[in-house]
Amino acid sequence: MTGILMSRAYLSLGSNIGGGPAQIADAVTRLADHAGITLVARAPLYRTTPVGPIAQDDFTNSALVIETSLTPEALIATCHAIERKMGRNRDREQRWGPRLIDIDLIAYGQETRSGPDLILPHPRFAERAFVLVPLAAIAADDMIGGHKIRDYLARLDQKGVDLLTNP
Repeated sequence: MTGILMSRAYLSLGSNIGGGPAQIADAVTRLADHAGITLVARAPLYRTTPVGPIAQDDFTNSALVIETSLTPEALIATCHAIERKMGRNRDREQRWGPRLIDIDLIAYGQETRSGPDLILPHPRFAERAFVLVPLAAIAADDMIGGHKIRDYLARLDQKGVDLLTNP
């Protein structure tokens, strides 16, 4: 009997509507309850300054390291399904606007893809302290795109990313 092939993946979570910490906790529970996902590490919660041109409340952000038997496409579909079940409607929200919940697939093993529905690693992760600070808290020496997470983070200004609580 052969075991199920598992891949390591990195997820970024954010919310600034409806109580960010509660939304993040709900999303983590839903992800961890999925049969094809095993939670490896959960980052602390951070309060972060919004990125983009829209005035809005600060975000709560976190990150997860998971092991999954899902393909990258099935994993992102699962993340989007969880967002919908939590009340997110991507078709009605503003780009760069407030989010009830946002679950981004940052990396899936060392895979690289550039398709219309999925780009791996995430195309802007290396520019975003709100993604890298939480990831570095739980996986600083892990590699994404040929570099350690800590090395990407060292290149960024971390102003506006403040620790709220440990998980």
